[in-house]
Amino acid sequence: MKVDPGELVNQKEAAKIRGVSPQSINYLVKRGKLSTITIGDRKFLLRSEVENYKPEVGGRPRKKPAEKASKKSRRK
Repeated sequence: MKVDPGELVNQKEAAKIRGVSPQSINYLVKRGKLSTITIGDRKFLLRSEVENYKPEVGGRPRKKPAEKASKKSRRK
């Protein structure tokens, strides 16, 4: 696979592009969300893949806000 060397970034540069910590990039790599290319003993990421990554919305859905009871109905 041929890759333009200008298209490769290290994890620190990827973190600056995304506005996150290098640890966050490492976590995405470990989870398989971003792929790496190893050259020698160094790992690089594709700039386009880092820029185009869309984080998944996770977690539990928000509860619907409860409707407020009127003052009259609370007194009864």
